[in-house]
Amino acid sequence: MKDYKKTVGTLTVLYFLAVLFFAVLTMPGKSDPGRDELVLKLNEIARDIEDNWSRPEEWSGTDYGADYVVTDPTGEVIYVNGSGADEAEASPEGDAMKSLQAATGSPDQRSGADRIPVETAIKNGYPYRYLIVNGQMLGYVILLDDGTGQMELLRFWMIVGLAAFGVVLAVIAALYGNYVTNRIYRPFRELKEFAGRVAEGKLDEPLQMDRNNLFGAFSESFDIMREELKESRLREAELQKREKELVASLSHDLKTPITGIKLTCEVLSAKLAMENGPEDYAGKIDNIYKKADQIDGLVNDLFSATLQDLGEFKVNCTDVNAKVLAEIVRKYDDKGLVQAGEVPGVLVRIDEKRMGQVIGNIIANSYKYAGTKIEVGYRVVDEYLEMSIRDFGPGVLEEELGLIQGKFYRGKMWADGKEEGSGLGLYIASTLMEKMDGQLVPESPEQGLRITLMIPLS
Repeated sequence: MKDYKKTVGTLTVLYFLAVLFFAVLTMPGKSDPGRDELVLKLNEIARDIEDNWSRPEEWSGTDYGADYVVTDPTGEVIYVNGSGADEAEASPEGDAMKSLQAATGSPDQRSGADRIPVETAIKNGYPYRYLIVNGQMLGYVILLDDGTGQMELLRFWMIVGLAAFGVVLAVIAALYGNYVTNRIYRPFRELKEFAGRVAEGKLDEPLQMDRNNLFGAFSESFDIMREELKESRLREAELQKREKELVASLSHDLKTPITGIKLTCEVLSAKLAMENGPEDYAGKIDNIYKKADQIDGLVNDLFSATLQDLGEFKVNCTDVNAKVLAEIVRKYDDKGLVQAGEVPGVLVRIDEKRMGQVIGNIIANSYKYAGTKIEVGYRVVDEYLEMSIRDFGPGVLEEELGLIQGKFYRGKMWADGKEEGSGLGLYIASTLMEKMDGQLVPESPEQGLRITLMIPLS
């Protein structure tokens, strides 16, 4: 609509400029054809009067198509033709011309004491000419039309008509624009904004309905759609919540029998070791323990991910000595593959339990997919303690670095491999680091995979 208003305004200005140009262009000038024609008539009248000065009946009754007055040299009126008096009264110099009407009571032949000096003709712009007979100036003949009266009147009304037509067009355009704005553009814009809010998930704000505009029926349909979509979203959210609560409940319930299996395996292994039982039994029991331990890890990851989705994954950060990180690494380094550097003597703000989950998941991934030595280094950078954990296995493809922190994502080279996994380890680790105001950054050096933990200082 802004373009429409700008266009209408521009066209209106151009239209009135054109009318103004027409007014200037049609202003009467010295070479006006109408005035030239009157001058010719004046000369004709003057010649007839001069030729028949002594016989006024020869020219007084002649219709020359123009109104004129004949005066003597002093300006005394000698003759006024039929309609000359009325024209004179309507002229701009009405007071001077009224004397012509009072000059005589006869409409055709008037004489009297009223005077029209030649100066009055000059002042009114009336064409005039001396009357010379036998070399003697006997008076004047003055036309009572300056040659522009009718043309000026026509020109005036044309300009007024064009200006009025332009005003009418501008008003019609403004009314049409107002109609389009209120009945089409504004309702359409409201529908567009409403659709944008629905797309953003803002389903609580209803659409204002107006049955008087062209989109009234659509407005009602759109609002019904919003209400149905809102109810559908609520039902979907409720179902998802129940599903996650079920998974969390099952994950929690699975931990009890798994713990029992592991304890039973430990008791049997200890008993066989005391009795020096067959080696094959010991191997089978150890295998049962490993499988139970794998299931326990998967259940833990699934349980943690479900708690995160439910918004119940709590983190309680406290200020602790960074040396605790070395203890956490030793706790989860079951195979003794870690080569750790010196920990700086600084305070970090972490949740020890959750940091154990982060470091444990990273080391467990290195055990599972690399099986090489693991280098752990520390350095203080700005407001963080950088903890670098690197293995020397196959690593991860460069294009997958931004994906391995996603839920249930496993690298392409491991998706169909024999190594079991849920794709939740790095997702949980990354989520926990964010909750502790830190960051997990995966990198792919020339060999292996490096995970850098940005741990906030106290």
